[in-house]
Amino acid sequence: MERSDNTVNSKKLLEMGKLITIRPHTRFIHFPSHTHDYVEVVYMCMGSTTHIVNGNVVVLNEGELLFLNRNARQEILEAGLNDIAVNFVILPQFFDTALAMLGEEETPIRRFILNCLTGDSDSDTYLHFKVKDVLPVQNLVENLLHTLISNTPNKRRINQHTMGLLLLNLVNHTDKLAYESREDIAVMEVYRYIEENYVSGTLTEVAELLHYDFYSLSRMIKKKTGKTYKDLLQEKRLSQAAFLLMSTGMNVSDISVLIGYENVSYFHRIFSRRFGCSPKSYRDSHIENE
Repeated sequence: MERSDNTVNSKKLLEMGKLITIRPHTRFIHFPSHTHDYVEVVYMCMGSTTHIVNGNVVVLNEGELLFLNRNARQEILEAGLNDIAVNFVILPQFFDTALAMLGEEETPIRRFILNCLTGDSDSDTYLHFKVKDVLPVQNLVENLLHTLISNTPNKRRINQHTMGLLLLNLVNHTDKLAYESREDIAVMEVYRYIEENYVSGTLTEVAELLHYDFYSLSRMIKKKTGKTYKDLLQEKRLSQAAFLLMSTGMNVSDISVLIGYENVSYFHRIFSRRFGCSPKSYRDSHIENE
């Protein structure tokens, strides 16, 4: 630390010009409350560690991941001999490639990464993934560790793309996210509902499923995500439309109906507003790039 505000300084840990490094997790002492001027990811190799993050007790067990942004205030309780963890020390700009790989669809992971890049203090400051049994996630973390430890050529590009693949896999396992509050759990259920029901799902239906008042749930979604239910639904539909345009030969009107828009003119209008071009131009551009 270089200042008196208990902020761990990345310059003490990262070599000049590096965007990511690893260090063994502190074990045998109590680590007092602190923040970081970088993004920290803790991977629990074996045993467990107890963290107090923004007043919440987070127990990290073997195979689990804890993402902490720069606004997270963390305290770590004493760990023992067999409690082995690795800390990834990451500068926010390292996530540029991963963010591009995540695309535009709103997810907790994407929101967290954007928060890391912008320094926004109103969004989630940590994510706890209980992914011990998710083999692709474990393999990708091990790949990151191996590349950082060994002198692999093109290390930075490999690591940035590996991180992107890791985050994409975590997007598929938001059911493994541990949340402390009822509101956070409800918003995650809304994300899951949209993923499975984006063609015809409604806020009324999801409110009934979650036993929430319609207006209370609407306000909660806006508070937690910065967007309305309609915004989240539209983002999912347009993301799916973009995928179908790139990966199939379906005509545009069929895609419009398939994702939930009977009014094809309206679909053209919102797609163009979102991507800056018509659906046909979007497809043609992708073909040219390929």
